[in-house]
Amino acid sequence: MTATKRTPALEDLGHVPWPEIKDSTGSAAAIPHLLTTVARGDADTAGSALGQLRRRICQYGFVVDQATAATVPFLWELVRLPQVTCRADILRLLKSIADARQWESTAAAYPKLLRHPGNHVAWEREARLAVRAQRGVLRQLLAEPEPDTEVVRATTELAATLTDGPRP
Repeated sequence: MTATKRTPALEDLGHVPWPEIKDSTGSAAAIPHLLTTVARGDADTAGSALGQLRRRICQYGFVVDQATAATVPFLWELVRLPQVTCRADILRLLKSIADARQWESTAAAYPKLLRHPGNHVAWEREARLAVRAQRGVLRQLLAEPEPDTEVVRATTELAATLTDGPRP
């Protein structure tokens, strides 16, 4: 019998050059701390950290930034952990990211935006692709032995977005 080695949650956070990429506030250097707080905090602390994270990577619920795509795999990792207290809210954040088309819509009307420093349209597309890349996790969430009704509802809503929504 082979033992499976469990890696600690968010072990790969150090592989992302957070200080070198941008979120809505400037440097994304605070994102690892916020993700760790979401993973380990009680309901109030985790919820507050997730709110701060949302403002940094999906401002106003529809404006993504450079750091969004890099953050998405860690959100998927957190949503798989039953001890994380705000999994339904993480799923709703992933849905907001999957729905984000602010920059793309604006660039369609104002093509000069494509020459703007920083490729916002590409960041938005990369973020949507990052959400889609791990959509198989949704089946795992729906198959949990003791499903949380809020997680099931948020999972179903995200699944509908990823199935029926426009492609990246």
